[in-house]
Amino acid sequence: MTDSPSKRLFILDGMALAYRAHFAFFSNPIRNSKGVNTSAVYGFANTLLGILEHERPTHIAACFDTSAPTARHKLYPAYKANRESMPEELSDQMPLIFRLLEAMNIPILRYEGYEADDTIGTLARIADGTEGFQTYMVSQDKDLGQLISSTCFLWKPGKRGNDHEVIDLAKLKEQWGIERADQVVDILALMGDSSDNIPGLPGVGEKTAKLLIGEFGSVENLLSNTDKLKGKRKQIVEENGAMATLSKQLATIDRNVPLTVTLPELVKREPSPEELQALLQELEFRSMQAKLFGKKAPEPRKAPLPADDLFAPAPRTEQPLSAEPSAPVSGARQNGSGQMDLFEERHLKTVDDFRHEYIIADTPEARSSMAAELEKYDSWCFDTETTGLNPLMDNLLGVSFCAEPHKAWYMPVSGPADLEAVRPLLEGPAEKIGHHLKFDLEVLRANGIHVKGPFFDTLLAHALIAPGMKHGMDVLAENLLQYSTIKLKDIAAPGAKKRELDTSGVPVEVMGKYSAEDADITLQLSAVLKRQVKESGMEKLFRTVELPLLPVLADMEFSGIRVLPESLEKASVKVGAIIDGLRERIEEAAGHPLNLNSPKQLGDFLFGELELVKKPKKTKTGQFVTDEDTLSALAPQHPIIADILAYRENMKLKSTYLDALPKYICPRDGRIHTQFHQMLTATGRLASQDPNLQNIPVRTEQGRLIRTAFVPASEKYTMLSADYSQIELRIMAALSGDPAMCGAFREGRDIHTETAARVYGIPRDQVDAVMRRAAKTVNFGIIYGISAFGLSQRLGCPRGEAATLIENYFTQFPVVKSFMEDLVHKAEQAGYAETLLGRRRMIPEINSANKTIKSAAERTAINTPIQGTAADMIKIAMIHVDKLLKGTRSRLILQIHDELLVDLHRDELDLIPKIEEAMVSALPLPNGVPILVEARTGGNWLEAH
Repeated sequence: MTDSPSKRLFILDGMALAYRAHFAFFSNPIRNSKGVNTSAVYGFANTLLGILEHERPTHIAACFDTSAPTARHKLYPAYKANRESMPEELSDQMPLIFRLLEAMNIPILRYEGYEADDTIGTLARIADGTEGFQTYMVSQDKDLGQLISSTCFLWKPGKRGNDHEVIDLAKLKEQWGIERADQVVDILALMGDSSDNIPGLPGVGEKTAKLLIGEFGSVENLLSNTDKLKGKRKQIVEENGAMATLSKQLATIDRNVPLTVTLPELVKREPSPEELQALLQELEFRSMQAKLFGKKAPEPRKAPLPADDLFAPAPRTEQPLSAEPSAPVSGARQNGSGQMDLFEERHLKTVDDFRHEYIIADTPEARSSMAAELEKYDSWCFDTETTGLNPLMDNLLGVSFCAEPHKAWYMPVSGPADLEAVRPLLEGPAEKIGHHLKFDLEVLRANGIHVKGPFFDTLLAHALIAPGMKHGMDVLAENLLQYSTIKLKDIAAPGAKKRELDTSGVPVEVMGKYSAEDADITLQLSAVLKRQVKESGMEKLFRTVELPLLPVLADMEFSGIRVLPESLEKASVKVGAIIDGLRERIEEAAGHPLNLNSPKQLGDFLFGELELVKKPKKTKTGQFVTDEDTLSALAPQHPIIADILAYRENMKLKSTYLDALPKYICPRDGRIHTQFHQMLTATGRLASQDPNLQNIPVRTEQGRLIRTAFVPASEKYTMLSADYSQIELRIMAALSGDPAMCGAFREGRDIHTETAARVYGIPRDQVDAVMRRAAKTVNFGIIYGISAFGLSQRLGCPRGEAATLIENYFTQFPVVKSFMEDLVHKAEQAGYAETLLGRRRMIPEINSANKTIKSAAERTAINTPIQGTAADMIKIAMIHVDKLLKGTRSRLILQIHDELLVDLHRDELDLIPKIEEAMVSALPLPNGVPILVEARTGGNWLEAH
């Protein structure tokens, strides 16, 4: 295989490659600006271009199935009957894949009545009989192993299309334990194939099948010698001989497809540049387009370069860490216009592919020189290096800086004095660029430097425009710059704990190159992302909300919130006693011990012993479903269910909060420093992590116990809770403009009482607590597109009654209904939903033909503008409140949904109305709907809330 033959035929198993590409990006799909999933096209194109580059085929074709039945379906109607239909998003991309192949001038072979495997087998047979040909079948399908010969190989794609594996005859024999390639069919016939629904022999797996074929050579010989078998194996083979014969027929690839092309017609042709470029532009595969069609060289300049100029060679001046000039790219060719042609090498570049100047500023003179150079720029990037991921506790090792591509400094830090040279820079007016800047700001804050904005964070920028993707710097460098960074795991030693890295022993020169590259690449990423943020239509939102919020969150994380471990310990003991009591009561009712933490035991008890449901739901593994929704629905049927739910709730409180929170208390200041993520949720709401303080319950007594442990900084402080009142309902009223809802809020009437009076058709003074509760459920449920079934479950009423409530609601608030319908229609047209400030959430599923998927997408289209606007509002409020508190002793310490917590100094109680006003004025709502903020103080979080 190493000697290049005169003719190399590559046959693509088109459908298999499309499926592989689609599912490779399944958890983080690639979407264009319209929200269209293009993952399969992108992955398919990458594999294809990798083959064209590295394998240099002389002949090529792509084979696909058709929807027409084959001889196998006629022979065995259940053939492939258990296959799920093609995913809708993949089906939508198939025409694009065909367009790609057409633009590349690669023949597409499809023949009705035959599968792609049959076409591949026929082509391989013809090539085997033609002198000078070697054939490579590009697929991961094990069935194609039966076609391998001395001149035909299975080319199995790997990651990125480069780390592929070629299976030749020797390797095939070794892997399958066979003497001939055609014996693959015999093994498949015995073991069956669940993906194709080939039955095989019952109870015979791969291991047994290989043993039997190894001994008897073929299915036919096995069936002729059943007398040599013993016991159950003999019985299985004798009773299912016809099934084995049928399975072999189904597994055998037909190598006699009536092809309409000849091998000379499969000679690789040059692509059609105009068609290909137009397609890549339509798909928004910008980096792929740049690779294929080249870029114009940039002009030298002092300011950060735009995206098109990022990989210009940098001038070389002082002594760098490593400044090897980039060598000509192996195998690259240029066309007449000087652009790189289609077969230019496209491996990811590394630091050593470019002339670069990375300087270690480890002396006072070098630091001064670096600072003087950076002072010339209005914008530059920086990055900190630490001994760990705790910005408050871990040591600062150094800081890197970069103001133009390929030139960067690394300044080792051994003490506070080393930072003084760059204090004026960090606290000055220049724009500071970084990736996950919040961490860097806290690190420097812990070392006595308050970094001043404006800021540009590449992580936040990418999270805003591509919320479903990964945002790590290494990933962005690969995807946006086609660049592979130096990895920390490759230069640091393993830490004491799993997944931990020890950076303390990394030599300064090595750390310097690593850190300087980080700053360099982040600066280059910023040029790309600034353009993309602008193109997204969300630049104003990013510049006025997300970036100003960044230092606010850094301050909040740095400040933390004081927690009393003794209060948590007392509460843990109390809840532990409740858990023990519930366990005893449940086991007494059951009549025997029961492991309540085992879903299997619990399911067997509820649905096996008690038989609460005739046909209970089961998991894929056959275990009874015992999740919270299932048990809640069964609660009326048996009193033990309520105790089981209470047991679970208390166990979760104890393990998640009461026993876990003390571990997060910082020994330096006795406070918990949670991490805030401002772009983790699709609606823009803040998320809290390590620990998550967003979901501490307040409705149960045990949940309230947790909040009593969160206290002010000292006796000189009180805790202030400022909470938006019914903010999502107010936003619904304001955005919809419904006169009844808007009027209720403008006149200060209780919206739930108002709703109850209208849907029940009674005066307001006749609304009782039950009616108001039902109306409240309807009010908030409507925002999330609640169904009659969902409402009936929440209210515990018949579905018909719930449907009547919803119908009455829309009769009384007709503009709300039309507003919701309009939101869905707009999302169908645009592919996204939008908040009042223009934050977009892509909803590609909104036009799905699957009713369940489409219904969920419609609910998202309705909820996003409301919940997302609420998220934008409280983010702006945080910026305003933080600005208000500058120069005071009070500080913003926590944000929970629609609530802000402030450590309020007792001498600064006059700030309360100002904080309320800052929140009220954060984002005025249309249609005159007022915003109400309720502020309370207390000795702990519970009292304040």
